[in-house]
Formats: sequence, structure tokens, C-alpha cells
Amino acid sequence: MAARHITPPPIQGPTAKEKKYDRQLRLWAASGQQALEDARVLLLNSGSGVVGVETLKNLILPGVGSFTIVDEAEVSDKDLGVNFFLEDNSLGKPRAEETCKLLQELNPESIEDFVGDLSILDKFTLIILVGPTATSSVLTDISQQTQKSSIPLFYVHSVGFYSHFSVQLPPQFPIVDTHPDPASNQDLRLLHPWPSLIAFTLEKTADLDSQSDHDHGHIPYLLLLLHNLDVWKTSHSGQAPANYSEKKEFKALVEAGARRNNAEGGEENFDEASAAVLKSLNPPSISGGLREVFESECCNDLKQDSANFWIIANAIRLFHAGQNVLPLSGALPDMKAQSSDYIRLQNTYKAKARLDLAEVTRYVRDSEARLGTKIPIDEKEIEAFCKGAQFVKLIHGRPLRIASCTSDIDWTDRAKALSQEFSDPTSLLPVYFAFLAYDRHNDELARLQKFRQSPSALKDLTSTGAPSGTILSPPVFSETAHFYTPSIDTANDPKPWPRFDTPKARETFENVAMELERADGAELHNISALTGGMVAQEVIKVLTKQYVPVNNTCVFDGIGSRSAVFDI
Repeated sequence: MAARHITPPPIQGPTAKEKKYDRQLRLWAASGQQALEDARVLLLNSGSGVVGVETLKNLILPGVGSFTIVDEAEVSDKDLGVNFFLEDNSLGKPRAEETCKLLQELNPESIEDFVGDLSILDKFTLIILVGPTATSSVLTDISQQTQKSSIPLFYVHSVGFYSHFSVQLPPQFPIVDTHPDPASNQDLRLLHPWPSLIAFTLEKTADLDSQSDHDHGHIPYLLLLLHNLDVWKTSHSGQAPANYSEKKEFKALVEAGARRNNAEGGEENFDEASAAVLKSLNPPSISGGLREVFESECCNDLKQDSANFWIIANAIRLFHAGQNVLPLSGALPDMKAQSSDYIRLQNTYKAKARLDLAEVTRYVRDSEARLGTKIPIDEKEIEAFCKGAQFVKLIHGRPLRIASCTSDIDWTDRAKALSQEFSDPTSLLPVYFAFLAYDRHNDELARLQKFRQSPSALKDLTSTGAPSGTILSPPVFSETAHFYTPSIDTANDPKPWPRFDTPKARETFENVAMELERADGAELHNISALTGGMVAQEVIKVLTKQYVPVNNTCVFDGIGSRSAVFDI
């Protein structure tokens, strides 16, 4: 009877969705893509509105779940000249509705809406606010509401050749998957090997001198280091090389084991071992970011409403306290080795990583039982934290600095650091202060308009200490901008200000102020398009909680083609 031939199952290729988003999946993986698709983004648009729409464009293309535009303006002739998501027949129609139509064409999978209920801001995952707002109180209200609901807020300006955006994150914004350099993310545990790794080392390094050239030249360099560590310890009281001179001596010991009487004049695996001595033979330590997490009260005093992040962080802290090492990630670098040996070594590391993960998971389950947690944390989330624990980042979000014509900004916590920044003649920090002055100027114009409409408001307007000459006639921004900046007269104004002490800082500020006045609120499409890309990039970092977002202010100088980030 003829043998039956069984047709193998068809190979499953990538899905249509995986093909569509292939490039970005390589950046933030399926978990990041899912977070992006679950996001609901609100754009509060104002002014020319180009930078807000360009930001949305760069979020819709990679597949943001839904977006809502709130924009009271109607399409004007000026809009048609700078906004590429409007058509000639859009003239006179609601700008939010018209831009939504063309934005939707970019990616039909994103759900659009142009009517937002601002009384329920907490239904959104993230909010983008384009300045300037109608009044400073509007910005204050939105900032306070989003801060109360722990919703990330991006405040964006684009005027003429300059742009700026500030990020308001929750007070504690942890990021586990920071995507560190792969070379720095390898915990090889050579100073703390476990039994199965030791057994494999003894097996592969037995009778080194009698091995064939092929076998000798394909021993994984990790095993060569472990073998030579044993040799070193026999003559150094059981201690591993601890300082630079000892490591140089150990390096020479490793290199002495290589065979030179071959066509290559050496062996690549021994070269790899020699190159890895300085970076691989270091005592285990934890990063400053992780230490900050371990020392946080939220990590040490878990409560019933503690976030998953803190429950897992507490478990890893207990693991580290017991073993003096972090859970093994299981990642291995490339190396010269036979395929079978590399696979076995890889499996050895992965098996140990699974054991460490199981212990951390046990700590997590104990905490969940003690706290009465109803929904257990997914083991994949625990595993991701174990792999990235060394590089975790905890960002402490700050509220926006809001410029108002009725009050001064309190710079007490940042005055000294920002004053030092002003001493750099190339600093772009004056650009940020020019936008603060711009916001305050617009706030003052709004209050002047209120007075014109209601003479009874005069008393309220004059009681604020506004600069003389600005009450009865509209102030010229470039001429009055200096009223809105920190004082340099420390004798008469002892409050802690970031001080404009250098002539260059003042010159930069005045040049930016003149450009903002010249533009009169208008946007240049190329500047707004570039800024929209920058903002969208940071929004994606925040939504996916991957990579490290800007903390917390970025400015762009389109004349000098320079950007800078400041912790304001």
C-alpha cells in the first residue's frame, strides 16, 4: 500500500493589519499599537489651527483609535492658504467639520468626531490644546481638570518662524519599556552564575588544550570568561577582578588562551571574550531611576488602589533584597559559537529568566491576596517589567506655567536652574519666555475687550497693576513684552525670578517678540508641519508608555533650525 502523503498546513503570513503597520510595529510592538488604537485624543484648536491638525495627521496615520476636534472657527481665506486639510468649497463652513473629512481619509480605521462635550474631559486619553487660549482662565481650567483626572495635556504654539510645546503629565508617570541600547540591556550574570550555567561551562571547557581547532575556536565567549574566572580565583583568594588594573591582568589571561598558529592568527571567540572583560565583569547594581522607584512611598506602602506598576515594583524590590540582583532578562548578545551551543546557552539563560519571573510573580500574587485585588495582573505585564526593570523611568509631571495679566508665575522651584540656562548665549530659553509673554499679552487684550463691552469692568481691570498705557488703548506686543518677563531689578523685586542677566538673552527675547508681533498669530505651514511631527512623536511615547517623552518643554527656532528641551 502506497504511503499516504500528508499536506503540511499552509504557512500563515502576516495579516493585512500587520502589513499596513509593519514599520511602526518594529518600533513599539503589538502592545504599543494596541495602546495607540485604544486611545481617544481630543484636539482643542484655536488660532490658525494648522499645528493642531498636522499633529493629528501624524497620529491618524499610525492608527490612533479615535480623535475629536473642538474648533469654533469657520473656514476663512487665510485658512485655505496654510491648512492642507481644507478645500476651496470649505470656505465659510465649520473648520472642525471640514478638517475632519480629509483627516478621516488618511486612515478610515480611526474614528472621527468634531463635536466634543468639554464637560466630560476625562473620557479622553490625551488632550492637545493649541494656544493662545481665549483667556488665561480657560487654560487654567483645562490644566486643572486634566491634572485632577491624570490626563496628559500638550499645550502647543506655532507663530511665524517659532513654535513651542509643553507637556503636562500626571505627578507620577512611570515608563517601563524605555528601549535602552541593546548593548546596555544585557545582564549576563557572570559574577553570579547558577548551577546549569556552571555545568555547561565545565562541559565545554574541559581539556581545552586537547580540543580541535574548530571546537576551540567556537566555544562561546561567555563560557571562556567563566572558565578563566575560575582560574583567576584560585590565585586571588576566590575573588573576581575588582579594579581596572586587575581587569587588565585578567584580560591578558584570557588572551593568552587563544591559539595563534592558524590562518587567522587568532580566534574570534577569544577576541570577543577579551573585549567583554571591562563591561561584563562588574558587580550588580541598580540604576538611579530604579532606585528612585524602590525608595518611593508608593512602592513600599502598597494600598488597595495601588497601580499595577507599584505592585510589580514592590515585588521586584523584594526579589532584589533577597538575591542582590535583578530578575534575569534572558537576552544574549551575538557571539561566535556553533549553533547547537548557542541555542543551548540561550535556553539556559531563558530557563533562569523564567525561574526569576516565577519568583517575582509569587511576590505579586502575595501582594494581591493581601490587598484583596479582584483582577490579577497579567503575567505578560510582570514579565515586561522584569525585562526592563534596570531601565525603568519615573517622570514627575508638573503643571503648566500659565501666564496671566492678573498674576505672576511662581518660579521658586526652578529660578536658579533657569537663571543658569540664561547665561548660555546660544540658549533658546528666551523663546519660551517670549511665548509666555505672548500669552499674557493676549490675556490682557481679552480683558481690554471685556472693558470695551462692559464699562463696569474698568474697576476690575485697573486693579490688576497692568502696565500704564495699556488700559485705554491696545498695547503693542513688541513694545510691552518686557513688562511680562522676569524682572532683573533684584533690589526692588526680591522674588525668585529666572533672571535675564545677559544682553544676548534679552536680544534673543526681543527678536522673537518682534517675530511673533510680525506674524500676528499666523502660522507658516512648514514650521507647523514640523512641529506637528515633533508633538505627535511625543504623544505616541505618552500613549504607548514606551521610550522617554520630553520632560517637559520643547521650543523650535525655525530661523536657526534649532530646537531645545527644558525642564520648566
